[in-house]
Amino acid sequence: MTDMNRTQAPESETQPPVQTRKPTRRGGGDPGTRGRTTIADGVVEKIAGLAARDVVGVHALGSGLSRTFGAVRERVPGQTKSVTRGVKAEVGEVQTALDLEIVVDYGVSIGDVARAVRENVVSAVERMTGLEVVEVNIAVSDVKLPEEEEEEEREPRIQ
Repeated sequence: MTDMNRTQAPESETQPPVQTRKPTRRGGGDPGTRGRTTIADGVVEKIAGLAARDVVGVHALGSGLSRTFGAVRERVPGQTKSVTRGVKAEVGEVQTALDLEIVVDYGVSIGDVARAVRENVVSAVERMTGLEVVEVNIAVSDVKLPEEEEEEEREPRIQ
């Protein structure tokens, strides 16, 4: 053997180590981000309607005419109360805008009720859907007087 051969490392030591293949993930990324989630306008309308009704001072949602038709519809067997009455939503991919028509109880501050409705609706919709609520427009269509409630509670004469 020559000196040259003695100073050189055996061939097996000079080759780079064998790379083991890492298992590749199919589809890439987190499984929770694969695909699309779409939220229907009606879903946002229901969430907003329920959140608005929870505010003290909100008597009902919808205009007088829509409430009248709704009351007739609710008397039909098998029909349920519409929680979306008086609520209109426009839903995009990441944002939503809402229009609400409310009836407030007599004696409450309309500004305070409207502010509380906005806060409650924005909080509920953003928490449940992940959508950004860009605006909540509120139209106060009526004030419910105490004597009107007494009339509603009486039994109808014709059944």
